[in-house]
Amino acid sequence: MAASRLALLLLVLAVAAARHALPAAGSDAHPGYDGAEDTCGVPAAAAAAAGRMEEYGSGRILDITHAYRADLPAFAPGAVTGPVVRLRDSMANGTLYNLSELKMECHMGTHVDAPGHMNQGHFAAGLDVDKLDLDLLNGPTLLVDTPRNTNITAKAMESLNIPKGVRRVLFRTLNTDRKLMWKKGGDLSYVGFTEDGAQWLVDNTDIKLVGIDYLSVAAYDHLITAHVVFFKIPNKSLPSIAELSTD
Repeated sequence: MAASRLALLLLVLAVAAARHALPAAGSDAHPGYDGAEDTCGVPAAAAAAAGRMEEYGSGRILDITHAYRADLPAFAPGAVTGPVVRLRDSMANGTLYNLSELKMECHMGTHVDAPGHMNQGHFAAGLDVDKLDLDLLNGPTLLVDTPRNTNITAKAMESLNIPKGVRRVLFRTLNTDRKLMWKKGGDLSYVGFTEDGAQWLVDNTDIKLVGIDYLSVAAYDHLITAHVVFFKIPNKSLPSIAELSTD
């Protein structure tokens, strides 16, 4: 598969308090799901109350994954992901067992782009998400605020003054201010990397993991070209995160 959701452990160590919850409430799909056939998440109130955090090394792991829900934005104007989980067979309806069905695209919600997502050579070579370095996907991460009046261009990247040696960066953009991941329906006016912004990052930084706060790491007008830059050279390919919640 060309892209896959991380259960996300990309996890910003030492930035804020985590919200990690146990199942509560209930639905027709499963007692742990919040709503009918819609989600793999839990109620917000339960998430806020649980407060359980994992540890990695000497730091805290903060799970910033968006829960799947029926109205999670999808990558088309006004589109949503639709139901993710449904109860296919139910003892309440006379079957001998309860059986839920999970149906989803790999490239939706919080996910990681595989090296072969937009590079056929990588795809043919079997460079899927299971080939990514877990040590790279876990660890201290720099959170930066980008200029709010532009996509992430070469000029914007240069202005951020990201130090050499930094390998993981989450880019918080106007998308967070606009709360795009919380709106019902996709919005292709989101902020992302331009081709020259991606090239500047590859040429001038040590960054190997890129996180952003909407459905794609690349701005819509640079959707293919920015991805191609990130995945062009095998030994410099970035496991670029196409969507992370940094809001």
